[in-house]
Amino acid sequence: MRKGDTMNDILLLPNPRSLSLTGGEYALAPGRRIVLQAEEPAALLFTAQRLQAALRRHAGVDWEIDATAAGDPGEIGALLRLAHGAVAHAEGYSLAIGADGVLAEASTPAGIFYAVCTLIQLIEQAGSQLPGLSIADWPDFAARGVMLDISRNRVLTLATTLELIDMLASWKINQIQLYTEHTFAYRAHAEVWAGTSPFTGQDILELDAYCRQRHIELVPNQNSFGHLHRWLRFPRYAHLAETHEVFDTPWGSTMAGPFGLAPEDPGSLELLRGLYDELLPHFSSRMFNVGCDETIDLGQGRSKEAVQERGMGRVYLDFVQKIYADVTARGLTMQFWGDIIIQHPELIPELPKDAIALEWGYEANHPFAEHCPQFAASGLSFYVCPGTASWCSIGGRTDNALGNLLNAAENGLAHGAAGYLITDWGDRGHWQSLPVSYLGFVAGAAYAWALDANRELDVARATSLHAFRDSSGALGRVAYDLGNIYRLMPYLHNSSVLFWILQFPLAELRAPNESLARALVTRMAPGLTPELFAQVSEAINNALAPLSQAQSSRPDADLIRREFANTARLMRHASARGAIVFGAEADTDELAALNQELRDGIAEYRALWLARCRPGGLDDSAGRLEQARRDYTGD
Repeated sequence: MRKGDTMNDILLLPNPRSLSLTGGEYALAPGRRIVLQAEEPAALLFTAQRLQAALRRHAGVDWEIDATAAGDPGEIGALLRLAHGAVAHAEGYSLAIGADGVLAEASTPAGIFYAVCTLIQLIEQAGSQLPGLSIADWPDFAARGVMLDISRNRVLTLATTLELIDMLASWKINQIQLYTEHTFAYRAHAEVWAGTSPFTGQDILELDAYCRQRHIELVPNQNSFGHLHRWLRFPRYAHLAETHEVFDTPWGSTMAGPFGLAPEDPGSLELLRGLYDELLPHFSSRMFNVGCDETIDLGQGRSKEAVQERGMGRVYLDFVQKIYADVTARGLTMQFWGDIIIQHPELIPELPKDAIALEWGYEANHPFAEHCPQFAASGLSFYVCPGTASWCSIGGRTDNALGNLLNAAENGLAHGAAGYLITDWGDRGHWQSLPVSYLGFVAGAAYAWALDANRELDVARATSLHAFRDSSGALGRVAYDLGNIYRLMPYLHNSSVLFWILQFPLAELRAPNESLARALVTRMAPGLTPELFAQVSEAINNALAPLSQAQSSRPDADLIRREFANTARLMRHASARGAIVFGAEADTDELAALNQELRDGIAEYRALWLARCRPGGLDDSAGRLEQARRDYTGD
């Protein structure tokens, strides 16, 4: 082989569940054809064109596509055969490479697409000499999804979203969701999304068509109970809020309303129906994620009496069932987050059996093993929903992400989960750059497809090769190691110490009186010293060191380098700031230097944001960093 001497040099993503080397090689020579064998060959054309482009780019040959085997059999370089019953699993495939060429077989166009995804990865790494082999492959989870948060400041451009989806499709992801609170351009509700640069109807139509080509289902997503503060703050919707007062949260802090809908107000359901009328026609999917997670103000306002009379779980379930009735009347299957109903297990059997519960949790030790059996025992279809652990971290939390993703896959498989949804959130400013999330996408895609075959996956190398197109391994190593800096400091749930040090003013960290800051500082303080922060800064530098060795072939390779460099800069700044909070003295010159350092970091942050994302939300996100900078100037 041209690019690697043995199959050991080739790393597939995901690793197929069965691969046998059969000996010999197949030379990808000019003048051959890609033949489509199916009742409707056009269903395979897009897949064949992907293969054609890969052959041209990585093997230097230009193979014609046609739908006939007539002519010289030696001209057939690759045969894509679609036949009923060719393989048992709907998305499974077989792939054989021998002396006579390449044969991909499947029972569905999706199976052929996945066979070609694997074949393209072989071509990318082996070049024009493919190893003789036989692969039999199919997925563990029927639904393998990624959910992107577009409601916490960062709304990706359409071009960035399409590029990301193309990459995810090549890893056999087959479902995408855009988590939406207020960032769809509802025609009847322009004041809610004004200034956010939302996804438009045309964006979604184009995105839906793009996904369908790649055998991805774009599932509509609109939170429909909690997390609607960006609606309820406006006078037109204020009367639908559960409360506008301060309420207690489950995390030991308080929050000022509004936050969620008042479930007993008929107007709440009327509002949702109007949103669904506008949103859903843009999607071809027959599923709909209505959210309904973290209804943390329920029972502390207008529904207080109802909760006292009927119970918190019953009031919640009654409203969800009303939403379900509307969704199913539209011929759709309702997905909903399962975090509230799992707190009321006696009510789980009352859930409609054709709804899909989304069992989510983002720590490595999340109790999937306890929760999954409860949904399974009720006969309810459910997904497991781990996360990338990139949010509230700046640079990620690698070990936690991998533990969480693996935990979800193991317990989802053990208890019959219908799907595996990798979530990527953006709480409190969406500070993590997009490439920080790639490592979690890589691992999750592998575990969701074939867990046993990918359990020991070299995630750093796979991320470098398949996400960053960097054969040196440097970028994957940078992502992996920067993502483990959090381990040097005290553990914080769903976040990192460096993140919170930048989130709160110095005065609040030194003498916390706000309940959330007080709780965090209480947990952080015993383990933090200026000496530890010096070690953290050195570790950040060491983690970033391989960046100069990266050999990415991506068009945005320089942008990725800048993103990781600025991620490291913000992390180092947080470390220096932490030293001041927890014991070090800083004179006027040192504060001036910190001010300039963060000013430069914010300027680069803004430039990097606009390279991938829409401008809406940037001022709010960067404003959180500006708040930290003002500590050094007294502004």
